[in-house]
Amino acid sequence: MVYASRYLRLMSPYMRGPDVLSVQKRLKELGIFKGNLDGIFGPEVNTAVREFQRRSGLMVDGVVGPSTYQALYPGYPGGYGPIRLAIDVSTRILQVYKDNQLDRTYPVAVGKPETPTPLGYWTIVEKALNPGGPFGARWMRLSVPWGGFGIHGTDNPNSIGQAASHGCVRMYNDDVIQLYNIVNLGTPVKIIGAVFTGRISTVGSQGEDVRQIQQRLQALGYYRGDIDGVYGPITQQAVRAFQKDQGLEPDGVVGPMTYDSLQKAWDIVIGDIQP
Repeated sequence: MVYASRYLRLMSPYMRGPDVLSVQKRLKELGIFKGNLDGIFGPEVNTAVREFQRRSGLMVDGVVGPSTYQALYPGYPGGYGPIRLAIDVSTRILQVYKDNQLDRTYPVAVGKPETPTPLGYWTIVEKALNPGGPFGARWMRLSVPWGGFGIHGTDNPNSIGQAASHGCVRMYNDDVIQLYNIVNLGTPVKIIGAVFTGRISTVGSQGEDVRQIQQRLQALGYYRGDIDGVYGPITQQAVRAFQKDQGLEPDGVVGPMTYDSLQKAWDIVIGDIQP
């Protein structure tokens, strides 16, 4: 499991969306990006991201993941206003409170177990009309500092009610239009529920999470053993090789940083760009 929205990066066709636009705006504020604010992750954005990463002492890979997001957005103001939102990832329901009274509810889709929706107290910090594609009819960015998480519409209405996203909260397009029209910037959003937080895996660990680690390392060309869910010496050797290539401490232990790097590499391999 890793708390990470989709990893923004240079690929063909170019990634696009309100999360890319937000990164462009922030890089322009910092004087690093000189291009158009068009929401398209092209070569100029890639160059600007790499320069920001270099200045920030981060791994220079041009990928906007949790560490780059945290450096770009170090903090946000608290929420305010008569409207507040509450999202329960267990029931997959979004509730709208007006003047502390429940006003309406909506079904939503939330993050998959391996990329869960972040629990906590956030605010709406950006809004965008008609972002299109997987973002549907509306986009509302949350103040989560380590990713481009948001509440948005969808081009996959069958996913509503499921744990199906890369951490964002999806709504039917008609519903998200209604919500967009009544919330302002600064609206508080409370996200509650239960998520699988993962565990540190090392030699001797067994289970489905180890099996997934093996599968991903195999797809990435590091693991050549059996996919048996048992963390043995061959798995440890593969983890160490992966960690070394990622600039991590090659200790053979799969903790938060290694999980993040595995998720990023996996997304790139399978071409996952869904929010």
